[in-house]
Amino acid sequence: MPPVSASSLANSLLRREILDLHAYHVPDSAGYIKLDAMENPYAVPQELREEIAVTVAHAAINRYPDPDPAYLKKKIRNVTGLPPEIGVLLGNGSDELIQLLAMATNKPGATLLSVEPSFVMYKMIATFTGMRYVGVPLVDNSGVNKPGTTHSGVADFSLDLSATLAAIRREQPALVFLAYPNNPTGNLFPADAVAQIIAESPGLVVVDEAYYAFACGSFIPHLASYPNLLVMRTFSKLGMAGLRLGFLAGSAAWLEQLEKLRLPYNIGVLPQLVAGKLLEHHDVLLRQAEQIKQDRAGLYRQLSEIAAVRVYPSEANFLLFRVANATGVFDGLKRRGVLIKNLNGGHPMLNGCLRVTVGTPEENERFMAALKEIIIQPA
Repeated sequence: MPPVSASSLANSLLRREILDLHAYHVPDSAGYIKLDAMENPYAVPQELREEIAVTVAHAAINRYPDPDPAYLKKKIRNVTGLPPEIGVLLGNGSDELIQLLAMATNKPGATLLSVEPSFVMYKMIATFTGMRYVGVPLVDNSGVNKPGTTHSGVADFSLDLSATLAAIRREQPALVFLAYPNNPTGNLFPADAVAQIIAESPGLVVVDEAYYAFACGSFIPHLASYPNLLVMRTFSKLGMAGLRLGFLAGSAAWLEQLEKLRLPYNIGVLPQLVAGKLLEHHDVLLRQAEQIKQDRAGLYRQLSEIAAVRVYPSEANFLLFRVANATGVFDGLKRRGVLIKNLNGGHPMLNGCLRVTVGTPEENERFMAALKEIIIQPA
């Protein structure tokens, strides 16, 4: 057999949809004011860091982690107010949980449905698992919603309930994801509309509450009311992004089946211990979240005062805004040492859009100064 290159072999063996994918890009942030990834900008207080250091110093890192840490689940229950009949499944961040759900529901011909634009991993993981994906476009102020066209300056990213319900009836999805609030737009869909989607869906509906600490609503209190509802959360946005810890909450009938797909030891020794210690001080993290909400209001007000900027209301820890030359503004910010997220070209409705994470007051000030300099004196 003649020798073949690794590239030729990969092209012949791998699925076409995988070959056509682009890997999730994480830019190098060294040396920048980092406002691109929806992280909590506030460090853990020194006293709590010292407690964590003692805990980590005694960690049995020579042993495998607890495969099902009941103590950590109990702490999650305590801080979220989960009733006893509601189960908890732990994941390595939300991404692993999304993948477990897609793998579990992907019978031949099964469909995963979400709205667009939304969290990119819903569509990516559908592709990873070979699941059919359907995205229902959000709407704009004009009431016109045509996929593949842009309505620059008029999109408000509200939920098109009638189109979403029509897609559910037509596609009969096995799995529906709704980000609540939505990423990257930041808006919180009306609770009664989400409830209608859950009630009319023939399959499983997952309400993704990654930004719960910054929003004014949750579906956790409604878990017992809907047999097809799960709520997914991550602690990444609350200050634990480096630990990669998320969880699903819902009926044990669902979680017992999903546990069969969860890889053993998916949450390491150190993430378990550190997360457990931080959840003992959940109030500290929530106070930081309250500060971020105040900082968000100030940043929103400042952006609103710039005529060349359209900023969108947000119940997350970031703000989406639209400018005339998004890539030029993004590059100008980078040259001035500020890294945000360029969403221009990622979806037709996001043309001209950038997303900035709410930072500390000092970071927000640096961002605003750089933005004003670019808009007034483009460079």
